[in-house]
Amino acid sequence: MLEPEVKQDLRETAKRLTELRGSLDLDHKLEAIGDYEEKMAAPDFWDDNEKAQKTIADLNGIKSVVDQFQSFSNEYDDLMVLVEIEEEESDASLAAEIASGISALVKKLEAFELQLLLSQPYDRLNAILELHPGAGGTESQDWAEMLLRMYRRWAEKRDFKVEVLDYLPGDEAGVKSVTLMIKGFNAYGYLKAEKGVHRLVRISPFDASGRRHTSFVSCDVMPEIEDDAEIEIRTEDLKIDTYRASGAGGQHINTTDSAVRITHIPTGVVVSCQQERSQIKNREKAMKMLRSKLYEKKIEEQEKQLAEIRGEQSDIAWGSQIRSYVFHPYSMVKDHRTSAETGNVGAVMDGDLDMFIDAYLRLQIRKPEEQQ
Repeated sequence: MLEPEVKQDLRETAKRLTELRGSLDLDHKLEAIGDYEEKMAAPDFWDDNEKAQKTIADLNGIKSVVDQFQSFSNEYDDLMVLVEIEEEESDASLAAEIASGISALVKKLEAFELQLLLSQPYDRLNAILELHPGAGGTESQDWAEMLLRMYRRWAEKRDFKVEVLDYLPGDEAGVKSVTLMIKGFNAYGYLKAEKGVHRLVRISPFDASGRRHTSFVSCDVMPEIEDDAEIEIRTEDLKIDTYRASGAGGQHINTTDSAVRITHIPTGVVVSCQQERSQIKNREKAMKMLRSKLYEKKIEEQEKQLAEIRGEQSDIAWGSQIRSYVFHPYSMVKDHRTSAETGNVGAVMDGDLDMFIDAYLRLQIRKPEEQQ
């Protein structure tokens, strides 16, 4: 016999699917898919390669939403067939299968709803993520390296590709700064939730007296802007320096001056790239980073509330953190914007960030409603 909680989950899931079907406007999306496929069948479709690629990307985005919803709907229908059989036979093993199935479907729907929250123009793009330690020397630089590992693990869980664009190792341990390119659909949409200052409280492994230390690292996230006509970069406004690359364990070290640093003189924005062995390729990637930073700067100037774009980022110091990671005297990770928290610090440091990202994105959806 089914437990009351399982019956409740089944009822709530049915309601959830009905509401999703209405909000997604599936009939309209199916018509759009037909229109896109008709365009792709035209003999001149590939005459404009850039336009063709955009059409394919748009089609894939719509089909992904429709296919996922239909998959969830089919799963629910299959479960309801099992429910009918279980009611007739009172099979305990079947009841357990239904309970497991509805639990898995609920988790899938939650992830799907999170994906639907990513509707801003640049959410679907790759993300450029930068980590910069604050006050604290080696302690903060070690914390930056821990966060670097955390974001890499998060990206791996989503099958996103991670490239190290720039890496400056710490004097004794950790990193002084690091810039990552995280490639994957909606990478920026997810990671924009991570903008801000991350605070660590722990017993320092670098303190012989075993005292407790507090460290800060700033995380900045930008979309990778390929080509935005609104962002004008004049050659005469650029100062370009080359230098020898450096990195952890020698893996990023070159014997030529292939690394590139570009300074945008009017704004003072500086970007660096040392990933490639070719100076030309490093310059191309650095220009993409510069374009992204200038885009972000432009948006900041247009917005009345700076926090809407850069989270709650300010000075890399006490009181400006968006999230605290406490290793001692107790274990807890808490996001100060959403109050989401967990005591499983190890899981978070292994890249389990979805609960914080989910809470942040849902908060952004609620904010306009609260202001009405």
